[in-house]
Amino acid sequence: MAYRTETDSMGSMEVPQEAHYGCQTQRAILNFPISGQPLPFPFIRALAFLKLHAARTNSEIGLLEKSLADSIIVAAEEIIEKKHISQFQVDVFQTGSGTSTNMNINEVLASIANETINGKRGGKNPVHPNDHVNMGQSSNDMIPSALHVAAVFEITEKLLPSLEILQKALKEKKEAFSHIPKLGRTHLQDAVPLFLGDEFGAYAKQIELAIRRLKTILPDLGQLALGGTAVGTGLNTHPDFATKTISRMATETKLPFTEAEDHFEAQGAQDAAVLASGTLKTIAVSLSKIANDIRWLASGPRCGLGEITLPSLQPGSSIMPGKVNPVMCEMMLQVSAQVIGCDAAITIGGLGGVLELNVMLPVISYNLLLAIDLLSSATKVFAEKCIVGITANEEVCKQNIEKSLAMVTGLVPHIGYDDAADIAKEAYATGKTIRQVVTEKNIISPDILNEILTYIKK
Repeated sequence: MAYRTETDSMGSMEVPQEAHYGCQTQRAILNFPISGQPLPFPFIRALAFLKLHAARTNSEIGLLEKSLADSIIVAAEEIIEKKHISQFQVDVFQTGSGTSTNMNINEVLASIANETINGKRGGKNPVHPNDHVNMGQSSNDMIPSALHVAAVFEITEKLLPSLEILQKALKEKKEAFSHIPKLGRTHLQDAVPLFLGDEFGAYAKQIELAIRRLKTILPDLGQLALGGTAVGTGLNTHPDFATKTISRMATETKLPFTEAEDHFEAQGAQDAAVLASGTLKTIAVSLSKIANDIRWLASGPRCGLGEITLPSLQPGSSIMPGKVNPVMCEMMLQVSAQVIGCDAAITIGGLGGVLELNVMLPVISYNLLLAIDLLSSATKVFAEKCIVGITANEEVCKQNIEKSLAMVTGLVPHIGYDDAADIAKEAYATGKTIRQVVTEKNIISPDILNEILTYIKK
């Protein structure tokens, strides 16, 4: 491999000839051979988006020559379009401020711009990674800003639409199953009846509430630390820089991006990210409940509950022919577990706020974006490959109600709790249904009994 020599404040460094990054990125690659996992593209995209608008602002306020700004903007647009992704190799587990990743994109943008201008890759002339690309910025305000921007983008572009697909699918099943009575269960024991549509309506409501909760966190995530520079004072940045940059971003995207109400809070803490993660964890718990219920309802097909049937997607066993498993439900349970694990890491990352800077920004960013990505993909797949294809087994639902001892509950207002309990005990001991025992004892007329035993109302 051919190399070129680059320099930074610590001296010279050999960098691969084909690389757009420079010394500081190469040092970070060598210093942090930890996981082999760089920060995800949505984070890099957000950084490029911020650098693009920063260059525009610095040009407008007369601090950055327009030709240099334009070259940075074009380079940033290329990164946003998923070009040059191989240039971002710095490990997640790096300096806690994310300085290595900030300098990675500064060097790449400068190199692309310089190559466009003079045909020479890398270097610091005419576009300097610190003086021009990073003008008016610090890693300490840029990295938390990129975290927030990336999260807002991913939630609005991916997660909310996926949740809406799932909610729609569940709501359609609520309506389709609204006429089918079935046995309710509490403590995994027989309880009084309800409609199958009631269960799916509850799932649809969970997702509706998840969407509502997710939308409420966007304004907090939309507050950006940009403009605080090193510790929140705004040292070395133009007083109008952050306001102009963020205002343009909000106008362009129609998203709730605003300047942080308090720059010291925005850089010293990551409470908004912790809040967002908690909301994602809540969504994961909701999805876990829904997936678990559905696999229970579909258990069998002959020796389980068997009240619904799931789409058959793939063979379920390498040894048992004909077995089909609830694979989409199991996928969702695993995704939920991973998201809850991400939340634990983010919570601990939130504790990394020490004095004027949180020093666990990369791991917070990685886990928050991973959680959003997993939920986005999983909910859409779960809706399309599982929920949409669910069918109801009406006869099984009907038989379960008839066999249930819990049907005796409807008799309590007519004969009292104790006598109703005796009937349930007798039915259990003899293997008869509640209807059979009551009919044999002639306790209540057949017409009234029939009305009682079909007492659930729409």
